[in-house]
Amino acid sequence: MPYFDAASAAPLHPVARQALLASLDEGWADPARLYREGRRARLLLDAAREAAAEAVGCRPDELVFTPSGTRAVHAGISGALAGRRRVGSGLVVSAVEHSSVLHAAERHAAAGGSVTEVPVGRSGAVDAAVFGGALTPGTALACLQSANHEVGTEQPVAEVAEACRAAGVPLLVDAAQSLGWGPVEGGWSLLAASAHKWGGPAGVGLLAVRKGVRFAPQGPADERESGRAPGFENLPAIVAAAASLRAVRAEAAAEAARLRGLVDRIRVRVPELVPDVEVVGDPVARLPHLVTFSCLYVDGETLLHELDREGFSVSSGSSCTSSTLTPSHVLRAMGVLSEGNVRVSLPAGTAAEDVDRFLDVLPGVVAGVRERLGAPAAAAAVPAAGAGSLVVDALGRRCPIPVIELAKVIGDVPVGGTVTVLSDDEAARLDIPAWCEMRGQEYVGEEPSERGGVAYVVRRVA
Repeated sequence: MPYFDAASAAPLHPVARQALLASLDEGWADPARLYREGRRARLLLDAAREAAAEAVGCRPDELVFTPSGTRAVHAGISGALAGRRRVGSGLVVSAVEHSSVLHAAERHAAAGGSVTEVPVGRSGAVDAAVFGGALTPGTALACLQSANHEVGTEQPVAEVAEACRAAGVPLLVDAAQSLGWGPVEGGWSLLAASAHKWGGPAGVGLLAVRKGVRFAPQGPADERESGRAPGFENLPAIVAAAASLRAVRAEAAAEAARLRGLVDRIRVRVPELVPDVEVVGDPVARLPHLVTFSCLYVDGETLLHELDREGFSVSSGSSCTSSTLTPSHVLRAMGVLSEGNVRVSLPAGTAAEDVDRFLDVLPGVVAGVRERLGAPAAAAAVPAAGAGSLVVDALGRRCPIPVIELAKVIGDVPVGGTVTVLSDDEAARLDIPAWCEMRGQEYVGEEPSERGGVAYVVRRVA
């Protein structure tokens, strides 16, 4: 069964498995002890730290291991903010950061700090000049991911790091998705990552803090990991994480080129095979193994279930697959279509035949879901006729129904006429404007509805 969700968790690398099993026998003792078993464990821990630091591009004494990537992010943000509290309480983040960063930002704001969210363009990348303009004399820390977890877009980290350096603000980089492919360029100050993203075992993160960065670890003091990650180290998992990082880096150049070719095939062929599809994310400045696309008139949860039945494990940022019925914050910030969203992220070793079979299966799966939902035929053109305006009541109906109902009636108004869609589904705020852009219609805007929800107004221009 092809597993196409490496961005969530990559399969355990064979080297990680070997290192994990070997270190279970050699690395069980307390590395802080001076007896023979403790010294042996300490040697393993030091070797793992040196290997990880070499991959990150920092000194071994600048890097600590944490229980997860999320803990690394939280420890990095809280420690940097506390260390620079005399400067101010400002925190600058991009709108598409991983939820671990945004949750830390929410907590900082709730405690009285200020948070500035830098918007992104339709590709998902920040503008380095805009990011730099958000830095003020009271900014204590800035956060920018190296590459997006959902759409794969790479961020201009080097340019933003230079702007941060000029402003005297440390930059924390979440490198979870990219570190297995190569080091993060630029003068970053702090870096966090997670081993299960590159084929290491779950439960191991790393945090690098450059010398000279003011940093005050939060929480009770602890003697381990420079006080930045309290608790007994999971040494076998740490050894396996470092070994697998070194191994994937040795394979990265060749595997990245191969997977980029497979992803390019998906990016080109999906819009050719499936009508009304938007491929999102930067087509060039992106991770080599990841592609995301959204399909009009499709229920994302049903689509994922149907692909799973066909033997493909993929992910989604659609609100239709979420218990909150709220679209992914990444897709929302980008202003792209959210319904029927599919993220394909290929693990190392993915066979071209599996990608070809996915492309063979996808059109029929999408068509089947659309047929069950009563979606209109793609590119249907109905002669202009009827009233100059119509109202579609989609209150209480979830994505993609509001857009489907809009598409069914847009041809019933003349060119220049309007269709007003009443909807209380948060996804409509993204998907109706995205539908207009894809189908050449004009999105007029939104206004409160007397009947509840929001009234979205669309003008027919084609």
